[in-house]
Amino acid sequence: MSRCLQLAALGAGSVAPNPMVGALIVHEDRIIGEGYHQQYGGPHAEVQAVLSVRPDDRHLLTSSTIYVSLEPCAHHGKTPPCADLILSHGISRVVVGCRDPFPAVNGKGIERLLAHGVEVVCGVLEQDCIYLNRRFFTYHIEHRPWVILKWAQTADGMMGREGERLLITGDASNRLAHRWRTEEMAIMVGTNTALADNPGLTTRLWPGKDPLRVVLDLKGRLPKSLKMFTDGKPTLVLRNGPDSVDGPLRYRHVDASADLVKTILDILYDEGIQSLIVEGGAQLLNTFLSAGAWDEIRQFVSPKVAGNKGVPAPSLPVFTSASTKRLEDDELTTLIRESANSPIR
Repeated sequence: MSRCLQLAALGAGSVAPNPMVGALIVHEDRIIGEGYHQQYGGPHAEVQAVLSVRPDDRHLLTSSTIYVSLEPCAHHGKTPPCADLILSHGISRVVVGCRDPFPAVNGKGIERLLAHGVEVVCGVLEQDCIYLNRRFFTYHIEHRPWVILKWAQTADGMMGREGERLLITGDASNRLAHRWRTEEMAIMVGTNTALADNPGLTTRLWPGKDPLRVVLDLKGRLPKSLKMFTDGKPTLVLRNGPDSVDGPLRYRHVDASADLVKTILDILYDEGIQSLIVEGGAQLLNTFLSAGAWDEIRQFVSPKVAGNKGVPAPSLPVFTSASTKRLEDDELTTLIRESANSPIR
């Protein structure tokens, strides 16, 4: 199952809104096939694993075990049911990491296999399997995206200087931040950041798919000349105005008097967004922090100093469990929030 998780992780950034899944076929302690879900709309992990079995090993399938990090599907989506694939090849034993919370599956794949006499073992490295797909689980169970708050600050606790753009982190941190963008479905900034930095919010420093850009513009202050409005890439604008579509720009109404963060998360859930990086600025980050609406925090601290014209960075919540590592001269601190109501423990 550990190998299944290694394989599954290779699909990061390419399979959403599907989950990452890895599969392994074993005959008498020898791996005869393995695969993972590589691309949204493409073959699932079980299919890839079966296809990888060499012709001279295919007769072993009926006496083999297939390990899968997530329950095999039992419905027709973009591909046929994987439970039926397993049955068609006569695989007699299936080991499942965790159940699939997607309503069209959620136990139905396991039930189908059991009904046809297949031995099914569930819950192997279950929490590891759930954590790998924490975005998928949060979306389908809590009906909202997994929220990552990310910012960089100077050694004196500032996110920048008033009236100017301050490059805080080094090359390694910048590349990592762009890699993160390829792994999430959406990235969000507030009005002030859009005005001050005119960001592109793309993945130019790392190969991969650009996330959907989300910008908050409640008062309609953003000029149409911004990169996000002129480069032809999809952007979701949240404003106190009517819903509309203008080419790659989509506008969704936000009631300024409502619970802002909940409204944002409800809209993103409705848009099918399973994960969101909030990149600032300080006001937007503090709004999410004050609402307790975060699952993960990624904070870079640079040795640079902003001075007395600095814009204060948010304060990290008091937390008992955090990880830190160095990237050249920068220090990265990561917090994962644990909630009693969440499938992620």
